[in-house]
Amino acid sequence: MPDYRPPVADMKFLLEHVTKLTEIGRDDLDSGMIDAILSEAGKLAGDVLGPLNKTGDQVGATWKTGADGKGEVTTAPGFKAAYQQYCEGGWNAVPFDPEFGGQGLPWLMSFPVQEMWQAANMSFGLCPLLNQGAVDAISHHGSDALKTAYLAKLISGEWTGTMNLTEPQAGSDLALLRSKAVPQGDGTYLVSGQKIFITYGEHDYTSNIIHLVLARLPDAPEGTRGISLFIVPKFLPDGTRNDLTCVSLEHKLGIHASPTCTMSFGDKGGAIGYLCGQENEGLKCMFTMMNNARLSVGLQGVAIADRAYQAAVHYARDRKQGKPLTGGDTVSIIAHPDIKRTLLTMRAQVEAGRALAYEAASYLDKARKGDKAAQARVDFLTPVVKAWCTDMAQAVTYEAVQIHGGMGFIEETGVAQFYRDARILPIYEGTNGIQSNDLVFRKIMRDSGAALTDWMKDVAGIAASSPQLQSALKDLQKAVGHLTGLAKDPDALAYAAVPFLKMVGLVAGAAMLVKSSAVADQSGDTGFAATKKVTCQVFLDQCLGQVSGLTIAVTAAPSTALGLSQEAL
Repeated sequence: MPDYRPPVADMKFLLEHVTKLTEIGRDDLDSGMIDAILSEAGKLAGDVLGPLNKTGDQVGATWKTGADGKGEVTTAPGFKAAYQQYCEGGWNAVPFDPEFGGQGLPWLMSFPVQEMWQAANMSFGLCPLLNQGAVDAISHHGSDALKTAYLAKLISGEWTGTMNLTEPQAGSDLALLRSKAVPQGDGTYLVSGQKIFITYGEHDYTSNIIHLVLARLPDAPEGTRGISLFIVPKFLPDGTRNDLTCVSLEHKLGIHASPTCTMSFGDKGGAIGYLCGQENEGLKCMFTMMNNARLSVGLQGVAIADRAYQAAVHYARDRKQGKPLTGGDTVSIIAHPDIKRTLLTMRAQVEAGRALAYEAASYLDKARKGDKAAQARVDFLTPVVKAWCTDMAQAVTYEAVQIHGGMGFIEETGVAQFYRDARILPIYEGTNGIQSNDLVFRKIMRDSGAALTDWMKDVAGIAASSPQLQSALKDLQKAVGHLTGLAKDPDALAYAAVPFLKMVGLVAGAAMLVKSSAVADQSGDTGFAATKKVTCQVFLDQCLGQVSGLTIAVTAAPSTALGLSQEAL
């Protein structure tokens, strides 16, 4: 398996010429500064994190009962030292508030760096991803006292944060949560309950772990309106171990080195917690954290897809098999037309996803400065980035295995790990079906499609130079018109939501590639520019045509299918 090497040229091109750091007011991040940041991040990703990826997959994280009766997790060999090196380099602090020790860099600059961690070693990258969401939630909703107590150490990486939502009976339906929080009259609460699928809920990287936990107050309303958010640290300010423990680790298809924990709170009376935000507004607070994570999960899809693409290209260049159809000696398989088509299609999807994710990050930066139109755009793009980029990762990692042939189906080559690791992405932080419903019901129908309309106007401007994109946009407009007519039929809307999001993702990805192709010559590298233009055309030829077929799926009458009895299934 070849070493991971970050696609710095494409990252820098996007930052300078497509999504443009200058448009978010960061003229200080000039070409030299971008080079320095990406180069140093690339060294850590390629030289430290990447080599640990296979070991982490093979050994994984392990659990045992400690001397105090609490569950202890030991991470895979080398991971703790790598985390220390990551923190010492200041990488955990990149996008955060300088008031609490952050570097104050924009999210647009942070995304390429994050992509490197996730591509090199997704199991490792999950820890800072969840910590990032915890910082965001506390920054937006925590009191001044909570910010002072937790933000500096979470930002430095001295401590890490988690997100505790899911329970055995309550997955995506948070209205079913049973965890409780009882006020003690001194500003603290006793939290009790069990949470499952908690990423890095226990580990050996840091001296403390700060859990953000959803729970109900005794007099809380039913459903999601009665959920509050609490900060529950592993260790209290006086050094006392809190009443919480990891009782087991999940045995998973992939991301073996990322400890996925079952956490028990309050087995001995209650874990001490502190309210974050207002009572019964926990879901609002948690969505700040979750929306941050959803964009990052979409970026994970781009990252693991690029890692698989790199492996496939390396193998295709090295593997000699078959002769050219026009005659001659045995050649490397990369010379065969179908292999070249497959690799170029993989590359095109990865580059479309990367550009789309970075575009969302640029709007996130603008929104953080109070730009309401930018906030509407990032709200609209979030479910698209999360769902389309992670579905894309399934396709690209699948093809990476296929390029390897039988060698891809065995673990020794390593490409099977990317396929397995990627499979979680369409599931966590809200399944892609939920993302599709979010897009249709919350991001389109709620405001009569204003955000969608604004985005399509921008795409129409980009499409002026591309008849294929113009045609796909017309198909999308037809689908939008159909959905608008279903406004009073929520079942029909839900039936069409997934294929509709796929349409939006394909058009969005194509638009970003057409936009990139139009300015490719500005890179100053004729070879890079030529490849960028070919990659764009491959996406238009091999991927964008799916939009027409998806239009049929979106506009099909669902009554026959929805009327079929459950027993018939």
